[in-house]
Amino acid sequence: MYLRKVMDFQWCCFSPVKQPLDLSMITSQLRTYVAISVFCVLKASSLDTFTAAVYEHAVILPNATLTAVPRQEALALMNRNLDLLEGAIISAAKQGAHIIVTPEDGIYGWNFNRESIYPYLEDIPDPQVTWIPCNHPNRFGHNPLQERLSCLAKDNSIYIVANIGDKKPCNASDPQCPSDGRYQYNTDVVFDSQGKLVARYHKQNLFLGEGQFNIPKEPEVVTFSTPFGRFGMFTCFDILFHDPAVTLVKDFHVDTILFPTAWMNVLPHLSAIEFHSAWAMGMGVNFLASNLHHPAKKMTGSGIYAPDSPRAFHYDMKTKEGKLLLAQLASHPHHPVVNWTSYASGIEALSTGNQEFKSIVFFDEFTFLELKGVTGNYTVCQNDLCCHLSYKMSEKRLDEVYALGTFDGLHTVEGRYHLQICTLLKCKTMDLHSCGDSVETASTRFEMFSLSGTFGTQYVFPEVLLSEIQLAPGEFQVSSDGRLFSLKPLSGPVLTVTLFGRLYEKDQASNISSDLVAQALSVMVIVITTIVYLLSW
Repeated sequence: MYLRKVMDFQWCCFSPVKQPLDLSMITSQLRTYVAISVFCVLKASSLDTFTAAVYEHAVILPNATLTAVPRQEALALMNRNLDLLEGAIISAAKQGAHIIVTPEDGIYGWNFNRESIYPYLEDIPDPQVTWIPCNHPNRFGHNPLQERLSCLAKDNSIYIVANIGDKKPCNASDPQCPSDGRYQYNTDVVFDSQGKLVARYHKQNLFLGEGQFNIPKEPEVVTFSTPFGRFGMFTCFDILFHDPAVTLVKDFHVDTILFPTAWMNVLPHLSAIEFHSAWAMGMGVNFLASNLHHPAKKMTGSGIYAPDSPRAFHYDMKTKEGKLLLAQLASHPHHPVVNWTSYASGIEALSTGNQEFKSIVFFDEFTFLELKGVTGNYTVCQNDLCCHLSYKMSEKRLDEVYALGTFDGLHTVEGRYHLQICTLLKCKTMDLHSCGDSVETASTRFEMFSLSGTFGTQYVFPEVLLSEIQLAPGEFQVSSDGRLFSLKPLSGPVLTVTLFGRLYEKDQASNISSDLVAQALSVMVIVITTIVYLLSW
């Protein structure tokens, strides 16, 4: 029966010759057909391009409580969110999407402590167990979330990326085991088009207020392969650190990053679409960013980004609805090599006298120079970083101020990380000390610009953000010698043109220094306490 099916199969490369054969010839012919069919299937399943989808989800939030609600109440809330996600997943699949990314916290929201998050968690097994929850829902206990996600993926033949909570029991034999006897993780999962769990990632870099979750003991580097490329994933705040984000690209050579996030926009340099598109360009990978939609918390901004230009993006602070984005991407994008200091190191820094001024950008003190003409060449330096700008405005407006700024140092608010930044930005008012304040609209258009810097890192992310928080696809590029320059007059007024550099190797040193300081202070307290005690005795 099997032989009959093989002989009747119309092969993708050629059809079998119908003539009498002896058994040995049939066996030989069968082997040939099998080998050719495997080759043809592999060839057909290896795609040069794929259709990606991301969904910006207007999450339904639970009632705020510091105590755990009944499991059924938690499931009811999660299923309401899944109903909305299901609509986006089905729509994406009908439009040909191969994979869809949904947001961090998109199934249950936020404002939890360790106790109140517990009813929303499931035990997520290691994907090596080869499990399709839709087919075997009770294999690892009762996991209705994983079952529903698995069935959605299987029924719609689409890869689904979702963010849920994982729980893992522990006991006193583990010295790091929390007092409640369990680890709780902010977790991304991926189900393939057959409904199989193929990836699980525990968030490494927890943001402020994520006390309900634990950090994994070691950073997890999670990848998986598909017929349309090699994928890696991390979550939200992870993007600002080396592990696992940079490691996935540098050492594991992924083609595409999957990025569930609950991102609160911070201008001028950390608006979601601005920074995420810049990370894709700086690292030379596709980047699928799915954000929550909650304007009251400045949460919006999702996109599908290629290394050369955004393919689709969404930023909406006015409405309350979610948004589905789709776009086609190369399965194996080209990763250009850039020497970020080559061009800038050949420019002599001119003395600017007392024209420089200081102003604060997101708690960091930048050194600035005001752009005083319709066209010009400026250089401004701070510590080891000198930034060079050539530009031409369409006109020099009397009601707007632009400045060239630089920062080279340790950022210490909402995280500790070393930055080197060159930025052209619009100041909020005519007062120079407003340079760096959040501003969303502008009127000045630029005919051309070229920005470069003497960076001490290879990790630099190029940003161009226009008025009304819009990107400029296809209007600029980065040269191999490290210049961020315009290809044509920009289509809208400029908010900022920025090279955002990260010195990851200095992070560890600063953290060690912080630990040493803390230890020294602890010792000092003990010594002082002892002296006071002895004197009183």
